[in-house]
Amino acid sequence: MSKKIAVIGECMIELSQKGAEVNRGFGGDTLNTSVYIARQVDADALAVNYVTALGTDNFSQQMLDAWQSENVDISLTQRMENRLPGLYYIETDSTGERTFYYWRNEAAAKFWLESDSAAHICETLAQFDYLYLSGISLAILSPDSREKLFSLLRECRANGGKVIFDNNYRPRLWASREETQQVYTRMLECTDIAFLTLDDEDALWGEKPVDEVIARTQAAGVTEVVIKRGADSCLVAVAGEAIIDVPAVKLAKEKVIDTTAAGDSFSAGYLAVRLTGGTPEAAAQRGHLTASTVIQYRGAIIPREAMPR
Repeated sequence: MSKKIAVIGECMIELSQKGAEVNRGFGGDTLNTSVYIARQVDADALAVNYVTALGTDNFSQQMLDAWQSENVDISLTQRMENRLPGLYYIETDSTGERTFYYWRNEAAAKFWLESDSAAHICETLAQFDYLYLSGISLAILSPDSREKLFSLLRECRANGGKVIFDNNYRPRLWASREETQQVYTRMLECTDIAFLTLDDEDALWGEKPVDEVIARTQAAGVTEVVIKRGADSCLVAVAGEAIIDVPAVKLAKEKVIDTTAAGDSFSAGYLAVRLTGGTPEAAAQRGHLTASTVIQYRGAIIPREAMPR
């Protein structure tokens, strides 16, 4: 019997400038994760759905076509006539440093829980095996929409589903650190598996020893904590078991081309193995392998033929 995961978030139009050339693509943390999960699982074992809202414009249609070609189910993605997707622009200087500019205040994805279809979509999602979202999925919502989302997460868990959260903290999307801390604390109280990028944890809560970070997260009720530390090893703490330390894949400096989506693809590799019966250690190894492959290519979504076997 196929299990179902719904990945909830926002995908935006991406414009990137290199020299005089501007390329158009699209990207978003949760979309990256959904594509990389779908590429690494048999759809009969785990079906991947992406949950967001888009416009009725051509850009939105192109996104949907691309997601479908990746075996990502779009039946729970809404189209809103009076809205458009968000947009971001990447400027790269002569040293390769990137600056991001965003236009997203009225993006359709912010309003996915405020539409006429929202109640029906939530009823459907409450029956899923897994719901995945990130700190950005939370940040873009109004306080009312956030309440509806928390209600959905609790209902899904009451039905036997599991909630997966990636902390992905972006300060500019929040009114204050205090607000984020309150929302994240509530989020962790209804989370089963948490992916925590250590730099983001330090930025949000202040620098603490990693065992304190794990203890704080477990105290909120999270049973599986995965600490992502970039090029260093990751730590996996499953309640009642010893913490495991899984080394990253070491790459020569010149092989690292673009670190976009490194964290998103790590989470995807981990879940592709973990949600289909693999051990935490095997899942973390797959996460590292996926991320180390992705950063050897430009852009968030690498060519399908470049995926690790």
